[in-house]
Amino acid sequence: MKEQLEEIIHDVYRKDKRNLFTFLTGAGISSDSGIPTYRGTDGIWVKGTQFHKPEEFGTLRYFRQHPKEVWQYSLFRKKMFETATPNQSHLELADIESMLKDRFHLITQNIDNLHRRAGNTRMYEVHGNNREIKCSNGCKGIMAMPEEIVGKDIDEDLTLKDTELLTCPNCGHWMRPNILWFDEYYDEKTNKKFSSLKVAKNSGILFIIGTSGATNLPLAIAETALKYGAYIVDINTEDNHFTELIKNKKNKLIIREKSTEVLAVVKEIIKDSNRSI
Repeated sequence: MKEQLEEIIHDVYRKDKRNLFTFLTGAGISSDSGIPTYRGTDGIWVKGTQFHKPEEFGTLRYFRQHPKEVWQYSLFRKKMFETATPNQSHLELADIESMLKDRFHLITQNIDNLHRRAGNTRMYEVHGNNREIKCSNGCKGIMAMPEEIVGKDIDEDLTLKDTELLTCPNCGHWMRPNILWFDEYYDEKTNKKFSSLKVAKNSGILFIIGTSGATNLPLAIAETALKYGAYIVDINTEDNHFTELIKNKKNKLIIREKSTEVLAVVKEIIKDSNRSI
């Protein structure tokens, strides 16, 4: 595995064009931080909520019908994210960014803020994030989550103050989390759709870490990177939609090891490449 990675990374390092190092991450990279994945055997979306299937519950339509219930669940997840800490994979990616600088890009499906807390800055959060809110009725503007809104236990009700702070000051409708739900489409404002595809187009290598490729923008990112000649490195514990996409391609590497171990090797190879310049 190391020899193959060295060959690929050194090749990309020498390129003058389409030479970005891009990392696409999903929920699997945060599992070592104690955050359940979505579609793994213990995932949030496999178990669902107590009474609803996720494809029903995780929608704008359901939010409009049951905003308090969805906010209770969202604030439960907020507490889960805030009590978690970045794991070694997050820290390795922050180190890699510091070495590659503007040749580094991170595209993450995660809303948990752990990449940012680890130190990454060159990042597109294509499923939104848990730090911001916006009007569910479509008023313009994205706001920071009020500091007074705190994470809650799963059975903890919203307070009157919570309800007040989560009401749109312009139209009086509920504010909602600035995340992508199942019945919504990717856009540039919230999801950086076109920016992330542009990065993919200019990538020399795309590392795919901890994501199954079950949503269409991540798959489109991989397809775009392939189309313009990038190497694809699939780092997951199981085969997935990306594996199917790249299995017959020459410029691919499929690794079935833990991301922490692989990223440590990637970091060391990049460090050696930096020294040899």
